[in-house]
Amino acid sequence: MRGYGVTGLLVGVGRGIRRRVAMTREAASTRGDSGMTAIEFVLLTPVLFFMIFATVQFALYFFADHVAQAAAQAGARKARATADEHPGEWRGEARGVVDTYIRQLGPQLVLAPNVSLLQPEQNTVGVEITARVPTVFPGLDLTVHAQSSGPVERFVRDGGN
Repeated sequence: MRGYGVTGLLVGVGRGIRRRVAMTREAASTRGDSGMTAIEFVLLTPVLFFMIFATVQFALYFFADHVAQAAAQAGARKARATADEHPGEWRGEARGVVDTYIRQLGPQLVLAPNVSLLQPEQNTVGVEITARVPTVFPGLDLTVHAQSSGPVERFVRDGGN
């Protein structure tokens, strides 16, 4: 302890402690965080994939529902327009329109469509469609249901009034 005195000794010890603390902190930070990124990645990747697949499934379902609803409305329009003039043929024409719509808009989205042609009352006709939706998740069974009906259109000549 030559020439330093008590103050110099404390300053020297303080520098040594600070240097040692800094080295320990640096060693701990490089050693402790090295595997955290990989662990976080492993834990969060399944959650991220689930969210992506759920979004895709949601989009598939609602697009298939839209296709089924559009096909039912088109079939019902055709049935309403032809049921008065062609009482026995409107079912075939309406089914043809429904099949065409499904084939054009989403043949891979509306699986195994079950088309029912309805006539709940004498002057009302309609179309009902039930179909399966392709799924992203195994074991999930989703179906869409669409129905459209309305009164039969009748064209009556003006009686001169």
